[in-house]
Amino acid sequence: MIEITDVAATELKALLEAEEKKDHALRIFVAGMGCSGVQYGMALDDEIKEDDVTVTSKDIKIVMGPDISEQLDEATVDYIDTEGGKGFIIDNPTANSGCGSCGGSCH
Repeated sequence: MIEITDVAATELKALLEAEEKKDHALRIFVAGMGCSGVQYGMALDDEIKEDDVTVTSKDIKIVMGPDISEQLDEATVDYIDTEGGKGFIIDNPTANSGCGSCGGSCH
């Protein structure tokens, strides 16, 4: 099931504390589709739905709808800090990637 890196867990715990949302979970959802496959979004959420799949990794509660839980089975939530920016990312080795996965042409 989905995991969270040590760096991401540390940053997320700091964010939850700074925003006084320690009781919230990290919700992962489908934000859209593109030529590189599914685009995921993340948000802090304190409303867990009855059919949500809930996972705990590094003391962080992660929730997602049942429709995407299998897609994220081998995914990892990470935190990056580069010259181009910083933030949370989802690394999903099983995601469709490459040109044409959306049925269109990238040429």
